[in-house]
Amino acid sequence: MGYSVGQVAGFAGVTVRTLHHYDEIGLLAPGERSHAGHRRYDDADLDRLQQILFYRELGFPLDEVAALLDDPEADPRAHLRRQHDLLTARIEKLQKMAAAVEHAMEARTMGINLTPEEKFEVFGDKDPEEHAEEAERRWGGTETYAESQRRTARYTKDDWKRMQAEVASWGERYDALMAAGERPDGARAMDMAEEHRQHITQWFYTCTYEIHRGLGDMYVADERFKAFYDSMRPGLAEHLRDAITANAARRTGEA
Repeated sequence: MGYSVGQVAGFAGVTVRTLHHYDEIGLLAPGERSHAGHRRYDDADLDRLQQILFYRELGFPLDEVAALLDDPEADPRAHLRRQHDLLTARIEKLQKMAAAVEHAMEARTMGINLTPEEKFEVFGDKDPEEHAEEAERRWGGTETYAESQRRTARYTKDDWKRMQAEVASWGERYDALMAAGERPDGARAMDMAEEHRQHITQWFYTCTYEIHRGLGDMYVADERFKAFYDSMRPGLAEHLRDAITANAARRTGEA
């Protein structure tokens, strides 16, 4: 008896109207009719419908689909080979698109989830994404970088303001420490360096002593980081670098 148009529509996930249209244009004419004249589809019709929907999914217009399916030179194996090639190309394209999306997600940097107004309120005229490309170039393939991106993507305006308040408080206290003549390898300076490391761990990623030493070197070598710390007090970047080194040695038992 075959299948009714309603049954086929349900099988294939298309509308009855679509099947009627395919019949009207000769793309998929049901092989049978009931005594009442209703369309009845057999297994061969379902196979053809599957082919039609495959090519439609890949963006082929109906007239090209008809030409492909009605080609007298083509056999079922030729269709399968063509479909395999088309699917492979589609998969490669989708993989590239997925990689691009993942790249964009990972490239999101601090404050990205804020509105422009909130960004200005938190950061003023400083662009929080200014060094995103360089940061990704340096550390983009590391778990540390990925962890930082995951955390900062969830931060709200209040989170950023609380973090900045902590940085400001730390800077004021380090300024006072230097004004008092504290040496970088003194207990108070090393304690401030440890607080600095724990701040990074709390807000961004697990900052080991090895990583912290590397950051200390960068604070002096990179003019932008040096300018940031020296804006708190001239010479603070180098003082902090030495305090970080001394603290790491104290904590890890290195000479």
